[in-house]
Amino acid sequence: MKVFCEVLEELYKKVLLGATLENDSHDYIFYLNPAVSDQDCSTATSLEWANTCRIQGRHQPISVGVAPIAVAPVCLKTNSQMSGSREVMLLQLTVIKVMTTRILSVKTEFHAKEQYRDVIKILLESAKVDSKLICMFQNSDKLLSHMAAQCLALLLYFQLREKITLSNSWIAFCQKNLSECSESNKAIYCLWTLTAIIKEIFKDSCSQKTEILKQFLTHFDTIFEVFYNSLFSQHFENCRDTSKIVNILMCFLELLELLIASRIHLKLHFTCQRILFLKPSCMLEVITWPIQAFVKRKVIIFLKKCLLCKVGEDLCRGSVPALMPPDHHVAVDMLALANAVLQAVNSGLLKTLSVYEKHSFFGGDEVQPGCEHITSPDHVILRAASLVIMKSLEIKFQNCSSASEMKVDLQRFMSELLTFLKPHLQPSLQLHNPCKWLSRVFIEQDDDMLEAAKASLGIYLTLTRGCEATESLTQGKEMWDHHTHENGYNPHCIFLFFLKNIGFDSTVLLDFLISSETCFLEYFVRYLKLLQKDWDNFFTICNNFDATESKYDVSICGCVPSLVQDPSTNQTIPHRLTAPHSHRDVCARHSWASDAPSEPLKAVMSKGAHTMCASSLSSPRASQSLVDYDSSDDSDVESTDQCLANSKQTSLHQQATKEIQDAAGTSRDKKEFSLEPPSRPLVLKEFDTAFSFDCEVAPNDVVSEVGIFYRIVKCFQELQDAICRLQKKNLFPYNPTALLKLLKYIEVISNKTMNTL
Repeated sequence: MKVFCEVLEELYKKVLLGATLENDSHDYIFYLNPAVSDQDCSTATSLEWANTCRIQGRHQPISVGVAPIAVAPVCLKTNSQMSGSREVMLLQLTVIKVMTTRILSVKTEFHAKEQYRDVIKILLESAKVDSKLICMFQNSDKLLSHMAAQCLALLLYFQLREKITLSNSWIAFCQKNLSECSESNKAIYCLWTLTAIIKEIFKDSCSQKTEILKQFLTHFDTIFEVFYNSLFSQHFENCRDTSKIVNILMCFLELLELLIASRIHLKLHFTCQRILFLKPSCMLEVITWPIQAFVKRKVIIFLKKCLLCKVGEDLCRGSVPALMPPDHHVAVDMLALANAVLQAVNSGLLKTLSVYEKHSFFGGDEVQPGCEHITSPDHVILRAASLVIMKSLEIKFQNCSSASEMKVDLQRFMSELLTFLKPHLQPSLQLHNPCKWLSRVFIEQDDDMLEAAKASLGIYLTLTRGCEATESLTQGKEMWDHHTHENGYNPHCIFLFFLKNIGFDSTVLLDFLISSETCFLEYFVRYLKLLQKDWDNFFTICNNFDATESKYDVSICGCVPSLVQDPSTNQTIPHRLTAPHSHRDVCARHSWASDAPSEPLKAVMSKGAHTMCASSLSSPRASQSLVDYDSSDDSDVESTDQCLANSKQTSLHQQATKEIQDAAGTSRDKKEFSLEPPSRPLVLKEFDTAFSFDCEVAPNDVVSEVGIFYRIVKCFQELQDAICRLQKKNLFPYNPTALLKLLKYIEVISNKTMNTL
């Protein structure tokens, strides 16, 4: 017994370091073969373990070297603590797990890897260790059963990598326990092990991922479909042990996400990978079950990932091209899922979502007697449900040719969504532009906010094209504009609220453009193209924002600049811009601007009234970037945009970060700013007014500020300058030529607008 433990400990140290083995591979099988009773498939007692050792003793090597190895300290129990078979078996499983990991690692020395490979093959072929590990699933010792599942997953993946026939005992075990949804732990271990195997396939750096996964799924394609039908066809309230059903459901959701991810990224089309899209109503019905709120949250987030094609993104990132050719089969399945979601929403799905959650503390979520019970809306649920509906509408409209049908659907589902959100957004949306819902719901999650904004823009563009093809938008322009605002999807309002959230800070936009963490590049390019065609509408909406905020005494940026008079001219910076005669006044026709009857803007200021300081319009930049600069491959959006290029090294991103922050810091240190930018003056030359931007010293009674239109123009100008500066230094991670062309064109038309004031 003592010698057995010493050899096992020494073997563990060697394998941990990836060292070569002195003895023949067969000599180590005696020490690594777990002692499991064949009668009841449970772990043997100490006496049974000793008997097993005597039986195996005929194969025991005469001598196995146990010379000490100079290794780092490892946490191993002493011999006196390893008297039980449980401790010995845990160490055996640990050695098998580490040895298999070493085989799969590219860092292991070739000779050592070959020795480890021989040992594992012998364990699988002669000792039938896979069957013993399956038996250990039923052990009441949770640690032992979990270690057995981990080992088995690695061994099965080893068989796939080595093109060894997959364990028949494991296939039979899965087919038996997944053929119907039972409340036993066996189904959970089947799902967990299958998930672990697919994760290993994704993590592996080998080039045969698709072939390996195809070989694996061939055995389980039919059984997955059977299990899916069985799991979602049962009545949850009639289950005896609902906790086990919840565990099975959570495990299956993780497995299903990986199956869908493997379909998207590895281009396979097994039925088990499509089962969600073939029968989406089964998954949606889970939200209506009388089940815990966290399960419903998991389901709605899972649906969001599916519609955004972000399933398995943590595992696939870095190893999969950002742009993949369109897959017609995936597009058809996405449409089926989107239609099912909208049908469920139309049937009252949102009413079944548990929006309020308990506050969790270190001691749990139970409120002690005498303490106030505080609840607040679960913003994760609000964001996920909103994005699922928006994305479903976008996908459906991309495949719809009837403009009237799209209008009806949009009004119905956006009304349903806004009604769902209204009780959870304080103050109420009634006092604000309905388009503000998006920025308020997604304020804490920039990636989801930009996905929702992009989906909203896609809906607007699709609906606009449909209306242009069937009717004249110019004849019903006012009704069309009212429709976009009333249903909360006007692209200009959404973009303006987004800029307000970031304080009109061009460096934040630059962060988003450089990072691949969000879809901002794609959204921004599409919006700038729309802005070129819809400039007049954009300008009037800016003025409408100004009029509304002036009426309610609301600051645009949250900090109010103080007015400073120019001692030479004794002129004061005007309150805000107003629309020139060529632009229509939208205040009179948009009731969303205020509660009181709206009035048209009364005055058109003269040229001299629009004196303002250029650089004072930028809000202070945070000391750190919002996101890490990562690969910009995800920014590849449209084939017509030359923004699509390979990303550079991370060092370039770091240099770009320093360049941006240095520029931001320099502009903050300036006390006064020239009114005329050297390259592109955007304001009239005959005025030169200083502007203090210190929010802390602004008088309380001062509410005047520069109009939102000029802030946006100035933000675009600063962004264009920053991109040009980084491009000249070869620090921008992709070719921004097309983006700069769009910004340059916006500069030209904005200058024309400024000259008419």
